[in-house]
Amino acid sequence: MEEKDSEFFMRKALEQAKLAYEAGEIPVGAVLVSDGKIITKAHNQTELLHDATAHAEMLAITSGCAHFNSKYLSECSLYVTLEPCPMCAAALAWTQIKHIVWAASDEKKGCSLYHPGLLHPASQLEKGILGEESTELLKQFFKERRQKNF
Repeated sequence: MEEKDSEFFMRKALEQAKLAYEAGEIPVGAVLVSDGKIITKAHNQTELLHDATAHAEMLAITSGCAHFNSKYLSECSLYVTLEPCPMCAAALAWTQIKHIVWAASDEKKGCSLYHPGLLHPASQLEKGILGEESTELLKQFFKERRQKNF
């Protein structure tokens, strides 16, 4: 995958993160890509759905598996604006996803902090694409939340 392709798809994931932000959700977005085409777009919906598992990655996985009528996404790439948590990483491992790209690292709950081998061993990883933009969006979101609580 060329870097310009990764940036294009990560921009689409950032658009999803901005939708989450506008909806009062933690601004994380994801797009699932196969053969250079976006299969599904998702963003966090934990508040809307009252579901702690409704992370952008989980929603993208569910839609992608339905699209392909398969539990495997071994020919797909996932672009996500924040490093997957352990729950999402385990789900991505079970799908045997080919390529995972994340923008910002999650220094508190990212999968690489808990178990570096949690992702599928055949998954190719790419990190930091549009990381600054994603980090800024997250910081802005949490800054606003803290201000509302005072």
